[in-house]
Amino acid sequence: MQGKMPKALKNRASKQAYVSGNQPLLDGFITPFSKHLNQSNHWVVLATKIPWDELVSVYRMQRGNAKTGASSINPGMVLGSLIIKHICNLSDRETIEQIKVNMYMQYFIGYNSFSDETPFDASLFLVIRNCLGIEKVNAMNEKIINLTQQTTKSLTPNSKASFI
Repeated sequence: MQGKMPKALKNRASKQAYVSGNQPLLDGFITPFSKHLNQSNHWVVLATKIPWDELVSVYRMQRGNAKTGASSINPGMVLGSLIIKHICNLSDRETIEQIKVNMYMQYFIGYNSFSDETPFDASLFLVIRNCLGIEKVNAMNEKIINLTQQTTKSLTPNSKASFI
């Protein structure tokens, strides 16, 4: 006599109804933004902890656009992208590609809905790093490191890494 077989886990298979053999058009694909983002996602949590106003203030002073009247890319988007780049240890180009496909990263940098367009050209990272200078970068890094040590331990093995 054979022993009892273990019960299968409930809800293992997708309950999604079968659709005809034709793949639905992308226009009909519903994005996760029709629902709420997961509030416990590390990018959502970190977005609430970053002192955005302070960082943007430092960024704007260093850029000097108020004197020239030049408009620029949203500073929160640029600084958030730099934080993503260093938390995930990505190259400039990889960072832009990851942001392009990740709705939580897009939320983190200030988007209010999903977009499949790049936020800016990857070459802007070099311009920003050169513009800010080492003293401003170090000051921003210290603020971010203090906050991220608590919220991103699972993201990076080295919490002392430079974020900008």
